[in-house]
Amino acid sequence: MNRPGGTTRVPRFGAAPSRVTAAIVLVVIGLVFAVPLVALAQFTFRQGTEGSLTFAHYTAIADPVNAATYQPVFDGLGASLLIAVIAVAIVLLVLLPAQVITALRYPRLRRVLEFVCIVPITVPVVVLVVGFIPVYQVVAQVFGSDAWTLSFAIGIIALPFAFRPIAAAITAMDMAVLSEAARSLGASWWTVTWRVLLPNLRRGITAACFLTITVVLGEYTLASFLSRTTFQTALVLVQQTDPYVAAIFSLGALVFGFVLLVVIGRIGARRTGEKESA
Repeated sequence: MNRPGGTTRVPRFGAAPSRVTAAIVLVVIGLVFAVPLVALAQFTFRQGTEGSLTFAHYTAIADPVNAATYQPVFDGLGASLLIAVIAVAIVLLVLLPAQVITALRYPRLRRVLEFVCIVPITVPVVVLVVGFIPVYQVVAQVFGSDAWTLSFAIGIIALPFAFRPIAAAITAMDMAVLSEAARSLGASWWTVTWRVLLPNLRRGITAACFLTITVVLGEYTLASFLSRTTFQTALVLVQQTDPYVAAIFSLGALVFGFVLLVVIGRIGARRTGEKESA
C-alpha cells in the first residue's frame, strides 16, 4: 500500500505478541532451562541423603588423596581440548577456504558444498559410528589409537554447526565486489584474504570455532563406541564412584558452553553496532 508521501507500507501478517505475552514466553523458557541447572548445582552441594549443603565435594577435587580417583576426568578433559584444537584447525584450514573459494570462483557449487556439510546432522551418530569403525581400524594402524584421532570423525560431525555461521557471514557481505575492488587497487590475493575478507568474516569464524569446541566437549557416542577416553566418557567412569564430582564437571561444561554462546552473541551485537555507526 502506497502512502501520500510516497513511502511503501509493508503488509504484516498475523498479530505481533504483546509485551506481556513475550515476557511470559521468556519466563517459561527460562524456567525450562534454569530449573535443571539449579537442581544440578544444588546436587553438587548436597551431603548424602541428609539434605545438608557442603563444599566438601568441591574441595575433594583438589585433595591429593583423591588424585587417582579423579585423574581420568583431567586426562579426558585434556584429550577433549586437544581434539577441539585439531577440529578447529580442520574448520579453519579446510572448511573456511572451501567456502571462500566456492563463493568467489564457483558459486554454482555452493549448494553442493552446503549439502555435503549438512548431511552429517541428518544421520544419527550411531549410524556414523558403524561407518567409522572400519576407517578407524586403518587410522589406528597409521596414527595409533590415541584419543586425538577422534578429531577426524568429530570434525565431520561438527561440519553442520561450523558451516552455517561462516555461510551467514559470507552472505552478509558482497565478497566478489570487495575482492575485485581490492585487486583493482593492486592488492595480491594474500592481502585480499588477510586484510579484506577475513576481517569481515571474523564474526562467522569465531562462532564456528566456538560451536565446534562445544560439539567436541559434548560428544560421547563416538568416543564410547570407538573406545577412546574423552571428557564425557571419563565423567561416566568417575560417576560410578563419585556422582557429585561428575556433576560438578558436568555443570562446569554447561556453564562453559553457555559462556561461549554469550560471547558469540556479544561479538555479533558489537559488529552490528559498528556497522550502524559507520
